[in-house]
Amino acid sequence: MNSRERLLTALNHQEPDRVPYDLGSNQVTGIHVVAYRALRQALDLPPVEPHLSDTIQQLALPDDDLLRRLGADVRGLFPLNSHNWNINEEDQGDHWAYRDEWGITHHRMKPAGLYYSVARVPLDSLEVTPHDIERHPWPDLADPQRIAGLRQQAEAYRAAGYAVLLKDAFAGIFEFAQRIVGMQNCLMMMITNRPAMDALFAKLLELKLAYWQLALPQLADVIDVISYADDYGTQVSQLISPKMFREQIKPLLAVMFDAIKRLAPRARLFFHSDGNIRPLLPDFLELGVDILNPVQFTATGMDLADLKQTVGRDFAFWGAGIDTQGLLPSGTPQQIKDQVRRNIEILAPGGGYVFNTIHNIQADVPPPNIIAMWEALQEYGVY
Repeated sequence: MNSRERLLTALNHQEPDRVPYDLGSNQVTGIHVVAYRALRQALDLPPVEPHLSDTIQQLALPDDDLLRRLGADVRGLFPLNSHNWNINEEDQGDHWAYRDEWGITHHRMKPAGLYYSVARVPLDSLEVTPHDIERHPWPDLADPQRIAGLRQQAEAYRAAGYAVLLKDAFAGIFEFAQRIVGMQNCLMMMITNRPAMDALFAKLLELKLAYWQLALPQLADVIDVISYADDYGTQVSQLISPKMFREQIKPLLAVMFDAIKRLAPRARLFFHSDGNIRPLLPDFLELGVDILNPVQFTATGMDLADLKQTVGRDFAFWGAGIDTQGLLPSGTPQQIKDQVRRNIEILAPGGGYVFNTIHNIQADVPPPNIIAMWEALQEYGVY
C-alpha cells in the first residue's frame, strides 16, 4: 500500500496498513523553522537552509529527505500568497516589518522573534463603510502566477505514490476579515455595522471564488485533499455564537464549498478550526466538510472518545496526535508516547484518522520529544 492508497483508505473510513502521517502539507500541520533545524540535526540529516512555506508563522517547508525518513504520506501544494511571495522585510531597528499585498503590516521582533504578528490593519475603524470595502486595493487572486508549477509538482508527487493536498490561497473568510479591520472591530461590527461586514465578507468570498476558479480546473484531477482554515473556537467556547455563524458566515461557506465540490468532486474537504467547535459540527456536516483538523482535545467539548463515537462516521479526524500546546514542548518522552498511544487507540479503529499534531510544532519543542511522538506512531499506529 503506497502513501496515497493509505490516506484514501483512511479517509474512506476503512483501515489501511497503518495510520497515515502528515507533516507540513499545509500551514496548520507544519513545523517551526527553529524546531525543524534541530530535528534535522537530531536525525543526522545534513544541514540545509530551509525554505519557508509560511514566512509569517516561520514554518519550514520540510525537505524530502526528512519526509521520507519519517514516512510522511502527504505532500502539499502551496499557491503563491502573502505568506510566501513578494516578501520584503524592512529593518526598523528593534523589529523587522513587512507590508503584504493586502495592506496589512506585520512585525517580527529582534533579535530572534519567532514569528510575525499583525501590527497594523488597513481599515482600522468601526465606521468602515461598504464603499470603503469596495475601493480598497484588493489583490488579484486570479493571477495565474499563484499556481504556476503546481500541476507539475502534483504529478511528480502522484507518480511517487504520495497523496496531494492543495492549500487555500489565504485564511478563512471570518479570520481574514479580522486582519482587514482588526479583530476587535470585526467582532463588534458584526453586531453594530452589519452593512460593512456583509460587504467585507462578500468581497472575501468573491476573492476566494476567483482563486478556486483559477486553481481547480487545472489541478482537480491531480489532488486528493483541499484545505480551508477559519478559526471559530476558543479553549472554552466559540469566538462568535453559533447563531451569528449561521446567519453571517455559513451561507458564504455554502456557496464556496458548493463551488469547490463542483470543480473538484473527488477531492476531500479539510476544514481547520482550533478550539471548541463542537456546537458547529452539525453545520460543518451540512456544508459538506469531510475532514476535521486539528481536533483540539484539550478544549472544552472536544473529548476524543465522544467525538469518535458520535461523529466518527461523519468526519475523518486529521490531527489530535498530541497536545502540542502543553505536553509536546514540556513533557517527557514517555509521557508523550503514552498520550500518542491513547489517542491512536481511540481514533484509529475503523479508519477515519490521519496522524498529526494539534496545529504546528513550535520552536520550543525539543527534538527528543518529536522523535518520541514519531516512534509511538510507528509502534501503535499499525493495524
